[in-house]
Amino acid sequence: MSFFEVENLALAFGGVRALDGVGFSVEKGEVFALIGPNGAGKTTVFNVVTRVFAAQSGSVRFEGHDLTHVPRHRVVEAGIARTFQNIELFDGATVLDNLLLGRHRFDHGGWLAQILGSRAMREREDESRDRVETLIDFLDLAPYRMQRVAGLPYGVRKVVELGRALATEPRLLLLDEPASGLNPEETRDLAFWIDDIVHDLGITVIMVEHDMSLVSEVADRVLAMNLGRPIALGTPAEVRAHPDVIAAYLGH
Repeated sequence: MSFFEVENLALAFGGVRALDGVGFSVEKGEVFALIGPNGAGKTTVFNVVTRVFAAQSGSVRFEGHDLTHVPRHRVVEAGIARTFQNIELFDGATVLDNLLLGRHRFDHGGWLAQILGSRAMREREDESRDRVETLIDFLDLAPYRMQRVAGLPYGVRKVVELGRALATEPRLLLLDEPASGLNPEETRDLAFWIDDIVHDLGITVIMVEHDMSLVSEVADRVLAMNLGRPIALGTPAEVRAHPDVIAAYLGH
């Protein structure tokens, strides 16, 4: 049994089939990429996995557990975190506070313990802060830790969103177009971080990405999609040379 697998996912919006028989598996420690032209259904796969949408058929399994019909908040509790194409941060809060939000999936004590400020609650909060400070160092965010997100450059905000996802301590990380809007230097840094996330933090990564240079550098395997269907699966070089992939991007 694979670490993560989706099987025969199907989803339609009216007469448009957003997903049509999508299936793939990902092994632990792998970097797996979903590619394809706009409208191929890549982000829709993420939305089904994280229960933003409910698939009309098919299944999602993670570490042997069926997540196809679980409540949305149970997905992150199961150990899956994601980032978004459009940055979803609290602009009025600091970098530190945004990262601390990622710790809310962990039990910090009931309402009474929080009102009384119990020792156990304070210890849990101290642990969360220590873990977030470690992530700030890991992602080179120390110069921005007390700055409000609204005043930060776009590339830094992308890193903050990555940090918030990592703060949930996922075992599977879904990155939705992580290089979108980044300059070449920032994209190179992202490639290093993805490698460190996998090899140092032990987190498996699935990413949706249009930047094929980044995909070629970091991905072990690639699934190409078009019009909601899988069309090629293999190494980056194999998929890039596949005639159906060339046709999807360039036309027949």
